[in-house]
Amino acid sequence: MTITVQMLHADALPPRRATEGSAGYDLHAYVRGRAIKCSDGQRTWEASPDSQQSPDVFLLQSGVSALIPLGFKARLPGGIEAQIRPRSGTSFKKGLQIPNAPGTIDSDYPDEWMVIVRNPTQTPIRIEHGERIAQMVLARYEVLPIEAGDVAVSTNRVGGFGSTGQ
Repeated sequence: MTITVQMLHADALPPRRATEGSAGYDLHAYVRGRAIKCSDGQRTWEASPDSQQSPDVFLLQSGVSALIPLGFKARLPGGIEAQIRPRSGTSFKKGLQIPNAPGTIDSDYPDEWMVIVRNPTQTPIRIEHGERIAQMVLARYEVLPIEAGDVAVSTNRVGGFGSTGQ
C-alpha cells in the first residue's frame, strides 16, 4: 500500500517522518500568498499573511480558529484514514490547539489537505510558511453494516460513564 501525494506548489513539503521510529508524519503549513479561512465561532472570513511582518507569516489572533493549508492533496489506500493530531512541541511552545483532534481525512477526500488550528491564548500566534504545524498518524478502519434491533443488557455495567467504579 502507498499514499499518492500531489504537490500543489513547487515549494510545498510532503508529509514526512522525522525518524525511523516516528509514528506520525509531520505536516507543514503552506501560508505563502494564501487567503486563510478563519472563524471566531460566530462568523467566518478570509485573512492574508501579515505583509508587515512577512508574506510568509500568518498571525492567528486570540480566540480565532483557522484552516491552515498544507500545499498538497493525497489519496490514501482504501481502509486507511489519516488522523490529524497536534505536535507536542508546537502545542507546548506556542499554545496552538487542534480543536477536533484527532481530525480524520478519509481515503476518498479529493482536495487540498488543511489543518484546523485554534489560538486559545491572549496574544497572536505566529504561523510561519513551511513550519511543522501538525502530524498525521495512519489508522486502519472497518466499515460494518448497521441494522435496527434490540440491545439487551449483557453485563452489570449499566448507569453511564464510570459505571465500573461502584
